[in-house]
Amino acid sequence: MNDKYAALRSNVSMLGQLLGQSISNHLGEEFLEKIENIRQLSKSARSGSSEDGEKLATILSNLSDDELLPVARSFTHFLNLANIAEQFHTTSRHCEEQVCAPDPMDALFAKLGQSELGPETIKQAVEALHMELVLTAHPTEITRRTLIHKHVAINECLSALELSDLNEREKNKLIKRIEELITQAWHTDEIRKQRPTPVDEAKWGFAVVENSLWQAVPEYIRNLDERIQNSFGFALPIDAAPVTFTSWMGGDRDGNPFVTSKVTEEVLLSSRWVGVSLFLQDITQLSSELSMMDCNNALRELAGDVHEPYRKVMKQLRADLTETLEYLTATLQGQATKSNDIIRRTEQLSTPLKLCYESLHERGMGNIADGLLLDVLRRAACFGINLVKLDIRQDGERHGDVIAELTRYLGIGDYASWNEEEKQTFLLQELNSKRPLIPQDWQPSSDNQEVLDTCRVVAKTDPQALGIYIISMARQASDVLAVQLLLKESGCQFRIPVAPLFETLDDLNNAEEVIERLFAVDWYRGYINGQQHVMIGYSDSAKDAGVIAASWAQYRAQEGLVNLCEKNNICLTLFHGRGGTIGRGGAPAHAALLSQPPGSLKGGLRVTEQGEMIRFKFGLSNVAQQSLNLYTAAILEANLLPPPAPKQEWRDLMDQLSADSCEEYRQVVQQEPDFVPYFRSVTPELELGKLPLGSRPAKRKPNGGVESLRAIPWIFSWSQNRFMLPAWLGAGDAIGNVLAQGKQELLTEMYQNWPFFHTRLEMFEMVFMKADEELTKLYESRLVPDEYKPLGKQLRAKLSKTREQVLETIPEHKLMEDQPWIKESINLRNPYIDPLNMLQAELLGRSRANGDEVCPVIDQALMVTIAGIAAGLRNTG
Repeated sequence: MNDKYAALRSNVSMLGQLLGQSISNHLGEEFLEKIENIRQLSKSARSGSSEDGEKLATILSNLSDDELLPVARSFTHFLNLANIAEQFHTTSRHCEEQVCAPDPMDALFAKLGQSELGPETIKQAVEALHMELVLTAHPTEITRRTLIHKHVAINECLSALELSDLNEREKNKLIKRIEELITQAWHTDEIRKQRPTPVDEAKWGFAVVENSLWQAVPEYIRNLDERIQNSFGFALPIDAAPVTFTSWMGGDRDGNPFVTSKVTEEVLLSSRWVGVSLFLQDITQLSSELSMMDCNNALRELAGDVHEPYRKVMKQLRADLTETLEYLTATLQGQATKSNDIIRRTEQLSTPLKLCYESLHERGMGNIADGLLLDVLRRAACFGINLVKLDIRQDGERHGDVIAELTRYLGIGDYASWNEEEKQTFLLQELNSKRPLIPQDWQPSSDNQEVLDTCRVVAKTDPQALGIYIISMARQASDVLAVQLLLKESGCQFRIPVAPLFETLDDLNNAEEVIERLFAVDWYRGYINGQQHVMIGYSDSAKDAGVIAASWAQYRAQEGLVNLCEKNNICLTLFHGRGGTIGRGGAPAHAALLSQPPGSLKGGLRVTEQGEMIRFKFGLSNVAQQSLNLYTAAILEANLLPPPAPKQEWRDLMDQLSADSCEEYRQVVQQEPDFVPYFRSVTPELELGKLPLGSRPAKRKPNGGVESLRAIPWIFSWSQNRFMLPAWLGAGDAIGNVLAQGKQELLTEMYQNWPFFHTRLEMFEMVFMKADEELTKLYESRLVPDEYKPLGKQLRAKLSKTREQVLETIPEHKLMEDQPWIKESINLRNPYIDPLNMLQAELLGRSRANGDEVCPVIDQALMVTIAGIAAGLRNTG
């Protein structure tokens, strides 16, 4: 066993034993022995014993209906506990001592110290540093909030157990507390009974901020400031905001009929309610602590002739925040109130706080100013009074539908039938017009009215509370101009950035041309004021063309947009719509950012954090700080020490790989007649609808096939049966063709010298560690009709061939050799995920054999296996 991970394995073992005790107390020693037997057989099968693999399959297929759910729950709970231990391990003292992973900031500062960059260049890059993390509620976060709270408490106990001076009584007390929490979790239903509403999802996001990020962000900035001062001799400004937060929860209406204008209004109010209440706690503490008498003239002028001026200012802020909170509470409850909505903008909070801060420093009390007061100032800069900004996202067709209905009503033609030139001419004419376009007596259809109502909510909202407006499936310049016309007609008096989202292969290839056409419009150039946002879609592009073609199209689109904006002297912010899984752009954050085209992070980083990845990256304060450090190091390195631009021969080879992989991928997914029925039978795609995961339907269009299926359930389904098909399909033939042409040396050169290509191959390695042909064969034997089994055999052969081709590209290399921590994590989990996969195949067979008959025990056990496999594989969405 690697000593580096001894503490991790020790914690996993302890948590597993305590879970076993809870199971034994509830269901008896005999049942626990059965669980232990399944676990041992799974470990043995994983080590290569086919005999034990067969024994395991026999035991699981012979479980009685009464045993199905407890067995599924046992392994799911163990995987949740393994996640807790692993998450804790990354921030534990043992990990630091053993150097499980090098500190990214230390590594960066060492590189900068050896570079020829001057301190002024580094200072400019640090001051320009900006990360905007966009929290999204996608249907892969399965764990209920009540269980998340118990998991956090277990983590805190593990941290306390590391203290070296604990006596035996204190140690036993902590272990007893862990046992209590595990028993609570065991006796808690892990599956939601009702699908969450968009407001529920938003509250989940607020809880992540309240429970973790509120503490983590000022700590992260304090640590960053200290390191920069020690290394480069300059300090961050007091209102530095290297990271800010935005949310899609309650604003993303693309394909989600439950996100209405009223929901958006409620979420905006709720977000400010949480922000005000958190600042109220901080200000209450400051009013208790800031009892000093001496102050400067500026603060004296604000506070008046009082004995304790700082406390006077804090008490006034406390009163204003309290009254604002009362107003927001009554409004959310639909009640009239005499309270006033006083604190609406962040400056109302930050301005008096800055005066206090500056006064304390002037009067020799800088150590007091640099304590909680500085933390609150930085929270104000990073979160603001609204806690998180809200993005609005809508499908591009919906805006065109509104304008088309309006033009027909006005008798000036049908906008939907006009060509692009005609649309742009009309839109620009109306954008420049002083008169209103929409008649007061016009009553559009309910769908179109909802689009207009959303625009009116945007128009009457303080711009500080809003992020950007994203247009899904944007294809033309008119898609952007249409949104701006609807906002103008809704009375919007401020500039909100409107970002086209390019997400299919064709859209990515056309992205530069679309933005270039927009830049050619004088009105548009004036409107954007030198700042352009563009969102790059990872999910649908991969679903459309496969991961190699999609990733190369994303790279080239970013490259083209960077060059175009530089030529036009416009600051570009690229918004990366990544998911957690490989098939949706997922990758270790540091590697993913350093593999972007040179110059693509100059305008800062804007990226989605989705589903369960929010909890894994930001659910605990220490882990959140670590995640923010990773992002910081990667962005600074990308901007100060950019990766090389690819050689022309690398580009040419990527063009070939892209074309070949896309052809193979589409030949299977789009042209193979047996593919859709095979997919539906071998994965739990249809059954996923039973699991109350997220508020959004799984399909954009209820009657469509795979093409209408959202990218998340598409990939989630393939990860459940360990085929991982969207994350590798297409790569085998493409790499094989290149190797057959004698270009292995060129591939190796690209792997060694081009971060983009290196990261791509590393992602394949991770997929191959998690994929398992034998398990997929088990699903097939249990679930797939005989006429579709030949296709399954072909696909498994493709998976094996793809694995061989990737490893052949990297001579003398073993899977995950360069990522030992991730390899250890996967190896730790596999023996516990495998029984859940085998059990899921059995449950799917029983469920389908029952037809339309509802069997609560089987359905519940099936949902638990889905949750458990997702917890075990981690980056499933």
